[in-house]
Amino acid sequence: MLHTLRGRLVVSCQAYPGEPLRDPDSMARIAESAVIGGAAAIRSQGLDDIRAIARRVTVPQIGLWKVGSDGVFITPTLEHALAVVDAGADVVAIDGTRRARPDGLTLEQTIRELKQRTDVLVMADAGSVDDAVAAEDAGADIVGTTLSGYTEERPRTSGPDLDLVHALSTRLTVPLFAEGRIHTPAEARAALDAGAYSVVVGTAITHPTSITSWFVDAIEREDARAADGRLPR
Repeated sequence: MLHTLRGRLVVSCQAYPGEPLRDPDSMARIAESAVIGGAAAIRSQGLDDIRAIARRVTVPQIGLWKVGSDGVFITPTLEHALAVVDAGADVVAIDGTRRARPDGLTLEQTIRELKQRTDVLVMADAGSVDDAVAAEDAGADIVGTTLSGYTEERPRTSGPDLDLVHALSTRLTVPLFAEGRIHTPAEARAALDAGAYSVVVGTAITHPTSITSWFVDAIEREDARAADGRLPR
């Protein structure tokens, strides 16, 4: 399965709480549309979404379960990870940092238990070089740059953390997935050129609220410049 994802696009289909698209059927339809467009895999959040997407697409699904919004919240415990597998994920994404986990297990213990009980692959969402190396040592099958800029070990870049991608491409032997703040096709290509095995894009493809706000902000900036006399109307 990993071989089919090399050099390919993974589309993350997630909606925030309270949004109109925060609905499993809506996410499944978006996932199906992404696959029609060429996505090689889908990344999804929440048990209901994972189940719905598994019924609609045949490409691999990377599943996770966000619990809370601070600290270790991406599939934070072994029990959450097992539930993600039961829901139909082919790969379970878990917090891959060196921070303490809510159930007291280490990352290595969590991955070992997962592999003893299931045949799922594990993606470790890391935030730094040290996180990523430790995650590979712990047995992760995939390492993602998902948490770069969110753990205080690295600054939050406006676009993808290409420096981290480049650094890890020469350190890891497992596939490296570039994820986080990839907003354009050019940035996706740059991540692959920096050494990523695959690229995960979410907001720029599947989050209409954010995409719309980018256009609105750009238009309003130009209007403000015109009002200041810096740009002809």
